[in-house]
Amino acid sequence: MVPAQTEQAPPLTQGEKLLLGVAVIAGAGVGGLGLASSYDSLSVAAARWGFSDPWMVPVGIDVAIPVFTAARLLLIRLNMPLAWVHFAPWALTLVTCWLNIAAGTTVSAKLAHGSMPLLWVGLSEVAAHVYAVRVGVATGQRMERIRRSRWLIAPRTTLMLWRRMVLWETTDYRKALALEKQRLLVRAELRADYGRAWRRKAPVRDLVLLKLGELAPDGSVPTGEADEADEADEQESVAESGETPEPRRRRPARTDKSSPRMTWGQALAKAREKTSDWPVERLDAEPIRKVVGCSQDRSRQLRDVLRAERHELQTEAEAVDALS
Repeated sequence: MVPAQTEQAPPLTQGEKLLLGVAVIAGAGVGGLGLASSYDSLSVAAARWGFSDPWMVPVGIDVAIPVFTAARLLLIRLNMPLAWVHFAPWALTLVTCWLNIAAGTTVSAKLAHGSMPLLWVGLSEVAAHVYAVRVGVATGQRMERIRRSRWLIAPRTTLMLWRRMVLWETTDYRKALALEKQRLLVRAELRADYGRAWRRKAPVRDLVLLKLGELAPDGSVPTGEADEADEADEQESVAESGETPEPRRRRPARTDKSSPRMTWGQALAKAREKTSDWPVERLDAEPIRKVVGCSQDRSRQLRDVLRAERHELQTEAEAVDALS
């Protein structure tokens, strides 16, 4: 199956880059003010509370917040995330906010002292989110979210879609939608072939592939590349022969419900028979699909198997020649 390409955000314009630079400088300044304010208020309060070295309280708590944030980003970059590390900065933030509130003498002072540390923590979380998202997109580990409107309109089917995304690590939402459409088509074909009891009558392999989302409807080419290739081949042959092309006819729907679907073993055996005299360079998905009569996804799987077999035979032949 062709992997879906993750849409990248458009590059920043010159004005946006300038605005981003100003926001970063201003954010660093505002965060520094919050950190300095928390240091002053907690130092005074710690001395009043009986600490021999009152400067250790604000330094130990406030500095630990960016340290845990940086550790979380490093673990994400190394693909070793820890869930509790994400909550450590927020827990320390609640502690420092509570201590700053306790350090105030009036309601206004408590509110001012308690809100200042949030500046530093909020800006660090924004920077951490941007970095984590970019790393997740680059490594393919970030799972895209499903639209909230879809949850409201179709909660049950959306829950099943989200479940399959989590189970099979489908991080791309649009790819998950394409797989879901394909699964519904295959399910409709199985029901048309085997009736209402298709879950009991259909081959076990087809049922498993349907559950895994790796079974495509017979003759379906979702991307339309095969039809374009067929038309191009026909036009080229007509141009060379000079004959009038025959109108393309739509393939009639299969009406024989008793005829079973071609299994993987049958498709592989037929592919081996039809391509036994083909060179390795000719083993491609489209020619295999034409001679076997299978779907595009299955032809790609057959191509990979046939190429692997040819490579193994070639390796064994080279080993025998080397021994001889």
